[in-house]
Amino acid sequence: MNTYMILKHSHLLMVGLSIVLFLLRAFMLYTWPRALNTRWLKIVPHVIDTLLLLSAIGLMLVIEQYPLTHPWLTAKVVGLLAYIGFGTIALKRGRNLKTRSLALLAALLSLGYILAVATTRSASLGLF
Repeated sequence: MNTYMILKHSHLLMVGLSIVLFLLRAFMLYTWPRALNTRWLKIVPHVIDTLLLLSAIGLMLVIEQYPLTHPWLTAKVVGLLAYIGFGTIALKRGRNLKTRSLALLAALLSLGYILAVATTRSASLGLF
């Protein structure tokens, strides 16, 4: 298997694990909020997200497509920043359940946008 395929499959695996852990933590927010303070739930998502970022950088270098020169990658980075911001509010920084719920919805919409951009390699998705 070549470098591209290893990076691509690693990236997709980390994407899946990251999404599953985010959804698990979102579910716990409503059903068992104290569990969000579990040590492994504070460490494992950061490890997975670091590996996800490293695989993304590796892919970017291998395929020689970069944010700011390829609009779809720029859109993914902007969507990622929105997802991180909203996700942080939803799982940590939101002051009440309503704020956290709205932030969770925004994070999920951001995630959907990122996945759509990644699949279509189109920043506009026909919206603009």
